[in-house]
Parts: sequence; structure tokens; C-alpha cells
Amino acid sequence: MKKLLLFSTILVLFACKDNSESTSSEEKIMTEPDGGIGDGAISPAMQFPIAIENAHKKDEFLKHKAVQFDIALIFGGNERLNAKITTLTNSGKIKIEKEDSSTLTFDGENAWIAPAAKNYEGARFDMFTWQYFFSLPFKLTDNGTNWEMPEQRIMDSSKVNSAKLTFGENVGDAPDDWYVIYQAEDKKLAAAAYIVTLNREVSTAEANPHAINYHNYETVDGVPFATKWTFHNWSQENGIENEIGEARISNIKFVDSDDKFFEAPENAEEVKK
Repeated sequence: MKKLLLFSTILVLFACKDNSESTSSEEKIMTEPDGGIGDGAISPAMQFPIAIENAHKKDEFLKHKAVQFDIALIFGGNERLNAKITTLTNSGKIKIEKEDSSTLTFDGENAWIAPAAKNYEGARFDMFTWQYFFSLPFKLTDNGTNWEMPEQRIMDSSKVNSAKLTFGENVGDAPDDWYVIYQAEDKKLAAAAYIVTLNREVSTAEANPHAINYHNYETVDGVPFATKWTFHNWSQENGIENEIGEARISNIKFVDSDDKFFEAPENAEEVKK
């Protein structure tokens, strides 16, 4: 991020991936038309993310129109964000209602903040990052996702299955981002290492990767959600390292928000950074 002060140091911990990847619940699954494991069969690489999505009951999740949750994000003992986030389950629209009464809204085309006087550098990052981390287990096979073959990595002193996720051109705000997804023994999402390339060179981003760990799963209407996230330093050599922040997720519920709910108010200003 620009102006590398303390605030932007926190910002670069996360990977911003806006939800322009797909506004449809219909997704194309990579298959091997010949060779591999058989005609038309799901490729071995794609079996990994599909298993995670199945463990998270993606089909049940997408039966609902929208989901809402509260987030309290803390870094260095200081509250970074306290807000209520509402998103369509297909990630097509998002609304963040912050504790200071300001709102961030993605109407499906543009991001907005209201009132305009509350606009700040990094608002677009906030618009999409937290929603993406929450929705990640349901977005692993979105159009534009590319998967490498799974391999075992160390997590909490044990070997777990993992795989690297990259994105096609023009996918989201930062298509050069990549993730290393960790799969728990029960196939749920355990963690995700990532880099931040938004407004940064890839080489710079790869020198400072981080990870998010998902904890304390609770079931809401048959769908499991992590209610605690921890953020960590990460390296290729050591994997997940020391903790640097955490988020508490609460009051998760499915809602039936109409399109008007996601419209920007008259006193809003478009968010571009």
C-alpha cells in the first residue's frame, strides 16, 4: 500500500480479492476429457478444492440469498475493524455497516462509502477482503481459479494436505495474488497462506507472505463457519509462523436482503482505493 505507515503495514497482511470473479452460483469445474483418470472425470488437482467445498456444504450455503455476520478485528491490541457485514451468498453484492455509522457498499458494479467525508485510503481493501476471507471455502472453484497438484505441508506439527491456488488474468483487483490452501483432516478449510499484490510488485509481495487460520467452527442451518480467525507470518520454509492478529466472527445468520439494501445512499462517494 502507499504511504507505508503503521496502518498500511496492517493492510498488507491481507489479500484483497474482490468478488467480481463470479456473480453466479454456476461454476465450471476443470475436467480431463481424455487421459488422466478417465474421460470427463474431475482432475486430481480439482478434487482437492471440491472436497473442501463439499465439507462446507456449499450447495446448502448457496440455497440462501444472503448471509450476515459481525466481525471484530484486532491487531497489536488495537481494534482494526468492528462492523456488520452482509453479502449475497454468490458474493455479487456486499454491505459493511461500521461501528462509526459509516457504510461500505458494493452494488454489483461499483464500491461506495457513505458519508463521502469518511472515505479513506484502503477502503476498497476493506470492502472486499473480510467478505472474501469469510466466503473463501465456498469460492475455491470460482471461474478463473487455477489449482496445482496437492502436496503435504506441516501445520501444527502435523502433515496436512495443501495446494496452491492462483488466478487467471483480470480476476479481481489483484489477479497476481496466490494462496496456499491447507485442508483439515475433516476436509474443512484449515488455513490459507497468501500474498498481497494490490498496488505492489509481485516480488515485493512474495517477500512478505502471511496466513489466516480458521478456528472454532460452528454450524448455522447445516453450514459450518469458523468463528475465530488468527493471522500469522508465513514462509515457504517454515509454513505458518507467529500470530500477529485475530478476528472474532459472531451472529452469523442467513438473511433475505433485497436489492435496495445494497444500493449506495445519496451521500456516498465511489471507492477506488
